[in-house]
Amino acid sequence: MLYLFKKCLQISVIPAKFVIPAKAGIILLFCSILHAAESIPVELKDVGIEEHLGQSISLDLSFTNEEGQLIPLRNYFDGKRPVILTLGYYTCPNICHYLLDGFSQSIQKLSWSAGNQFEVVSISIHPGETPQVALAKKQKMKAPDSWHFLVAKEDQVQKLAQEVGFHYKYDTDQKEYAHSAAIFILTPDGKISRYLYGIQFRSLDLRLSLLEASQGKIGNVVDKLLLFCYHYDPKGRKYSILATKLMAGAGGLTVLGICLLLIYLCYPKLFLTSSFGLVSLVL
Repeated sequence: MLYLFKKCLQISVIPAKFVIPAKAGIILLFCSILHAAESIPVELKDVGIEEHLGQSISLDLSFTNEEGQLIPLRNYFDGKRPVILTLGYYTCPNICHYLLDGFSQSIQKLSWSAGNQFEVVSISIHPGETPQVALAKKQKMKAPDSWHFLVAKEDQVQKLAQEVGFHYKYDTDQKEYAHSAAIFILTPDGKISRYLYGIQFRSLDLRLSLLEASQGKIGNVVDKLLLFCYHYDPKGRKYSILATKLMAGAGGLTVLGICLLLIYLCYPKLFLTSSFGLVSLVL
């Protein structure tokens, strides 16, 4: 910040008579930025997400579903399908609404569906919310039955939030919970596999993160090939194609093609043309 400030003051591309006013404006701008940073309430400075990749969550925690039934968290982990977890609260007027809405639109674009290839569990961080509130939110969103809306006692959800690194605070002035926007991809046995940030999610990121978390238990050969060619970029916070793996794959195909060509040139009788005009190898 200080380096940028000094660079901005080194003005040499505007007429001399405007230099002093311009520098004064820059100083005022930086002062306002610093004041805004310092004015952030102390209780909100710890809000954010701390990634705990590979850590297991406590599956013996219990939450109440939208039908009023107390359910152990382990009931949503069958050892076969990955689980997408969202944390927020249903009466949130701001970020939670947009996150759930954006997430809902994103999973609708997948060829997979909740309850088949993966599970979806949303848990409220607001201890005052009831199963009725959860049900109303589920109905308003027209969410499928396989998307579970849960509420919890404060100690239960705080422990889960701590385990996944979801740091939130209650803003007494706004009377709202301050928190970050992200979803958590968990393995079928309850380990944290990936964090996806934002309020909207690319179908590719969702698909690859679920494939990665499933440890090969879902998806076809094409999906696994995609996962081989892509890797998660923590800086860009998305999956991007990995050039080295792509080149390795292309190199392997090239070598295979050359080998087949050499065999054909050396032993042409091994190859016959089928009735469909396709080349087949006589075994």
